[in-house]
Amino acid sequence: MVRPKTLFISNISRGILNFARSAINAAQELGYEFHIAANFTDFADDAGKYGVIVHHVDIVRNPFSPMNIRAFRQMLALLEQEKFDLVHCNTPIGGVLGRLCSRIAGVPKVIYTAHGFHFYDGAPAIDWVLYYSAERLLARLTDVIITISSEDYQRAVKSFRAGRIEYVPGIGLDTRRFAGARAWRQTKRKELGIPCNAVVLLSVGELNKNKDHETVVKAVAKVPDPSVHYLICGSGSREHRLGQLIEALGLSNRVRLLGFRSDVDQICGAADIFVLPSHREGLPVALMEAMASGLPVVCSDIRGNRDLIVNGEGGILCRPGDSDEFAAAISTLAADKDRRHLMGLRNQEKVRQFDIDRVTLELKRIYERELS
Repeated sequence: MVRPKTLFISNISRGILNFARSAINAAQELGYEFHIAANFTDFADDAGKYGVIVHHVDIVRNPFSPMNIRAFRQMLALLEQEKFDLVHCNTPIGGVLGRLCSRIAGVPKVIYTAHGFHFYDGAPAIDWVLYYSAERLLARLTDVIITISSEDYQRAVKSFRAGRIEYVPGIGLDTRRFAGARAWRQTKRKELGIPCNAVVLLSVGELNKNKDHETVVKAVAKVPDPSVHYLICGSGSREHRLGQLIEALGLSNRVRLLGFRSDVDQICGAADIFVLPSHREGLPVALMEAMASGLPVVCSDIRGNRDLIVNGEGGILCRPGDSDEFAAAISTLAADKDRRHLMGLRNQEKVRQFDIDRVTLELKRIYERELS
């Protein structure tokens, strides 16, 4: 019997498991042959150990880049050569190229996972003009649209004419990996040079405008408690700007830019409060990792975050960009260790519904239904 062939399309990927782990699990448990197409320019992984086949395509995030014309040709050639039974598209550009090329190449089944539509309540008008219009047209080329936030699901059901709209709880988090994070508390604090009695805030994410770490840096400057320290894991275009702000506010001894880290689970164990000030999220993995580590949360009151945090239960929701609200929320939790502990326990319980085993099961159901 010939095994069905599936292709998972991403964007820019340093490793196989970016977005793809639950999809790999689902396809392999069903006995499918699994391929991944992405921009693997900085690839730092071993595809062989996952039993998957990789294809480099010159996809870039900028929708207006001429590189995506080359990526379109590469994608179309790949689809025509391999004759996939199912293509599962991810990320905005991967979703556009994957769906257009799949229909030209005659791929039988096309799935698209929306990891957070670029149009949302409060989004810039240009995003509605560009992204909403594109998604509305491309929905007609899609057998299944998968959404990972409740707000996106409701909007897709109301606005798009795809074959089906499905809700899947995220991309799947290995909650077991973070369950023992607290064991690293003293070791990691010593390694990072953080005082034992410090109240440590942690953010994880790319240093860009959307993630808005500047708001938390400004909030820390307004928190009267000098024991509050702030760690930022990630790299990006705003690193220099953040460094200048930290120095200007006199926070160099309390705010640290740690760069890209592969030990986020251990750093979560060293932290007391997770902070996510983004203006836009789909269903943030970094937030779920913090929840699985038992951390309370201070985050922006936006789509995706609201799927995970109920205000006053697992954390405190603040208006995006409002450093005063973030400062007040941080001060409240920094002063109340018992409340932090209780919120952390609630988060560990809540995040179980987003575990990779459940997401794998949902994707298996969708794949099997499409290829049955």
